[in-house]
Amino acid sequence: MLGQLFFSAFITLFVVIDPPGCAPIYAGLTAEATQRQAMTMAFRASVIAALILIGFALFGARLLAAMHIELDSFRIAGGVMLFLIALDMVLDRNTEKRTERAEKVKASRPVVKDVAVFPMAMPMLAGPGSIASIMLLSARAHGASEMGIILAALALVMVLAFAAMVAARPIIRLLGEQIEAVVTRLLGVLLAALAAQFVIDGIKGQLF
Repeated sequence: MLGQLFFSAFITLFVVIDPPGCAPIYAGLTAEATQRQAMTMAFRASVIAALILIGFALFGARLLAAMHIELDSFRIAGGVMLFLIALDMVLDRNTEKRTERAEKVKASRPVVKDVAVFPMAMPMLAGPGSIASIMLLSARAHGASEMGIILAALALVMVLAFAAMVAARPIIRLLGEQIEAVVTRLLGVLLAALAAQFVIDGIKGQLF
């Protein structure tokens, strides 16, 4: 019974969080970072996202009810934020910042934008869909043992998300800078479409 619950929770969270889909986007966002910086941000993103989802699993329903916030609000807000990130990826606005790499502070590395908290931890990993899913799963849990199984499934998905983000960078870099630029722009378009879908789902939820 507990094994079936673990498998069901794992599949649900894996599909919604989508580690293989988030990984290439992360690689594009961290193209200017060193391998160590990228691994650190990937680790932080996974841990922060896990903590956010654990918090919603344990206290989400009461928190939203107390603040009079509907889940559709998360969908709309998350969609807007993701669209802004996608716009930067498509227009390649980060190229202007590449010239600043020459300005190094003595023994320090170039300043790299930290994407661990936003947009990777939230709303990419801990987005409206994953928040809704973990809240629904936790609502169906009976007792501490079943809740522990659900949280264990979440932990495994986050470990896979971390591994996918770390592995995506070297794979994309092997393809070369031109291919990397094309892939980054293509992923930006897909991310924009995902952002638009979040907004549409949020509006539908409010109207119907």
